[in-house]
Amino acid sequence: MVVLAAGAFSLGANAQKDSFTPMALDSGFGPMDITQPTTPADEIIHKFAAKESEFRDALNHYTYRRVARVQTVDDDNKVDGEYYEVDDVIFDSQGKRTEKVVYAPPSTLQRVMMTPSDLQDIQHGYPFVLTTDKLPEYDIKYVGRQKVDEVDCYVFDVTPKVIEKGKRYLNGRIWVDATDLQIVVTNGRMVPDDTKKGQEDLHPPFMTWRQQVDGHYWFPVYTRGEGVLHFSGGTGYMGEDVHIRDIIKYTDYKQFGSTSKIIYEGRDITPQNKPNQPGQPPAKPQQ
Repeated sequence: MVVLAAGAFSLGANAQKDSFTPMALDSGFGPMDITQPTTPADEIIHKFAAKESEFRDALNHYTYRRVARVQTVDDDNKVDGEYYEVDDVIFDSQGKRTEKVVYAPPSTLQRVMMTPSDLQDIQHGYPFVLTTDKLPEYDIKYVGRQKVDEVDCYVFDVTPKVIEKGKRYLNGRIWVDATDLQIVVTNGRMVPDDTKKGQEDLHPPFMTWRQQVDGHYWFPVYTRGEGVLHFSGGTGYMGEDVHIRDIIKYTDYKQFGSTSKIIYEGRDITPQNKPNQPGQPPAKPQQ
């Protein structure tokens, strides 16, 4: 996000100046067990990355709806500007993946402007998938074991090794179902930010929850991002602090009817005209 008008808004002397830390966890998270797992952490990493690769391939056979809401919030915690868009991720007549804008009223954001990196985060960053081919891009550190609601999870910190121009990376933490070996919660920030004075492009921390919606894979269902971004401003010395709130919802997952097969642990699990069976979410997202 880039600021449009510096010096017009302040959160006071006690305001958070930069949101470079993950969001606080809610009550659905249990105590952390930091003892080393019986299975070596590297083995767990490679197994869950392989399962995430399966999930990515399966997701390519699903349609869904994405509702994105980006808001600026004033001193009184009231929304004073909003970007809102509803998109259907579908397939065209040739079977090619595409996005269709369903509803997009004019943006009322006045203090910031959406940037290509904001849209990239909404489309690909927030529903983070850590596949085998992406493992070389990250340092992945085992943190411990923790329950998210009733789901027993391995916890890993994920940090990009090298940041390449034009690419977005997760800098944060993931919770991986200890049984299904798939990500169920992602918490952190998408990086890099552009911090050059006068052209800053900053982004808030976020948390994404997944839910098992087909009996096999955990699909993103809800993202909430929130933080106070500090823009130094192109002129003057005060700059501007802008409270940003992102809410993204992913709904109506449906398997696309085609001749392609969905493979899970070596088995063909392509639905045979049967409705998806909803599972239980790993956590209760704060609305």
